[in-house]
Amino acid sequence: MGDPLPPRANVPSRITDLAAVQRDSLIMAQFSVPARTTEGIPIVTALTLELRAGPSINPFSIDRWAAQAQPFKPVSIEGGYAQYHIPAAAWAGKEILLSARAIGANGKYAGWSNFVTVTVVAPPQAPQLATPEATAQGVRLTWSGPPGDFRVWRRGPGENGFSRVSDVHGESWLDTTAEFGKHYTYEVQRIVKLAGGKEAESAASGPQEITPIDTFPPATPTGLHATLSPSSIELTWQQNTEPDLAGYRVYRAVGNGPLRRIAEVSQIPSYSDHAVEAGRTYRYAVSAFDQSGNESDRSAPIEVTMQ
Repeated sequence: MGDPLPPRANVPSRITDLAAVQRDSLIMAQFSVPARTTEGIPIVTALTLELRAGPSINPFSIDRWAAQAQPFKPVSIEGGYAQYHIPAAAWAGKEILLSARAIGANGKYAGWSNFVTVTVVAPPQAPQLATPEATAQGVRLTWSGPPGDFRVWRRGPGENGFSRVSDVHGESWLDTTAEFGKHYTYEVQRIVKLAGGKEAESAASGPQEITPIDTFPPATPTGLHATLSPSSIELTWQQNTEPDLAGYRVYRAVGNGPLRRIAEVSQIPSYSDHAVEAGRTYRYAVSAFDQSGNESDRSAPIEVTMQ
């Protein structure tokens, strides 16, 4: 019980997050559909969503603009967002304004949304993405077409959609975060920079897939050095810096004989050879191997005579 309350206005909240960008020959626009009224009451009845696009007028008047702007219907309403695909050809070379509003079942609305300006250009040419290449440093992408600015998209293992991973000026990019043995799909778009920090996008290139395999051995060890002790020959060398380094293999030859592997050691660059005899000459070389089993070339051999 209490004092009588005024009737609810039931006016859908004003749309404030309209966004739009030209992609190929379409203007892609979206906004979140109001879920509450201006009084904070949840909306339970269906809304009429209206988006209009038309040239800017001077002096500007919302009523005059709305009267000559074209209305468009959403292509989808999912996850609380309305999405629009607006053909751009009729406005090529022009600047247009877009705005939207949500109209309640009672015909009321809270006004037009924020205005978005789009400078319409000829559809940018999509790049042609070549087959990705696995390298020791990551996955290398290259594409062809007119030079300019590009945007790289990637879908990784377990991901449902593409994520923007880099903006590039040029015709190649190296994905240093890709992991060997995991599957990736890439797409590339051309980006046309416009005034006011705006941009137009081409259609995406055809997708290209790769599961990079590690076939790249570590660098050949350097700086192999031998020190004589009373009962052994102590070997040391410069440590490799590869993040996937697993260890080293030590090779030895007696006299003029062939080099044979005598040991496999961890990432510590040293080895003590106790199986030596005084008066005999030994040659040593060292290789590095990684966690995928790739082995480097052997180092330059050194020769030592046990005293």
